[in-house]
Amino acid sequence: MARVCVPLANGFEEIEAMSLIDVMRRGGLDVVVAGVGGDVIFGAHNIRVIPDTKVELVNADELDLVVLPGGLPGAINLAKDENVKRLLQEMDKKGKYVGAICAAPYALKEAGVLKEKYTAYPGWEENIKKDGYVADAKVVEDKNVLTSKGPGTAICFGLEIVRKFAGEEIYKQLKEGLLADYC
Repeated sequence: MARVCVPLANGFEEIEAMSLIDVMRRGGLDVVVAGVGGDVIFGAHNIRVIPDTKVELVNADELDLVVLPGGLPGAINLAKDENVKRLLQEMDKKGKYVGAICAAPYALKEAGVLKEKYTAYPGWEENIKKDGYVADAKVVEDKNVLTSKGPGTAICFGLEIVRKFAGEEIYKQLKEGLLADYC
């Protein structure tokens, strides 16, 4: 079973974080929620989450993927955190997957792990990099980096992660069960 870490910093986008965590767990992935900066993390819309662990305790050797939800100021807080940056860099160095949605590809850029092609929340490419931005895709994969656009694509992003790490059959069953034919 693939193991995924979802770091949450204050100001995270709740739809993205909860959708990704839920879809990946439904798909059989082992998802660890890692708090950045506290024992209780507050979302951009004041929803509180108690993480499973702290990001500084997470070991890249035990993971297959680290995926970051967006939201503001959550994505900026992730980008500024040295433990998140270290984790992303270790994952990339080992050839393991990293991912981000919405504004969070900014944190991938700041860590130096973003590849050439990516997607993000429309307009945020101005803060990331204009070259390589793919405007018309819900999910973009470039080497070991997965990115997605925003809250409305979070279920599709989670499903693509399930497809990659749990296989086509589980992906199809889950997509059908979620009524996610728009993905």
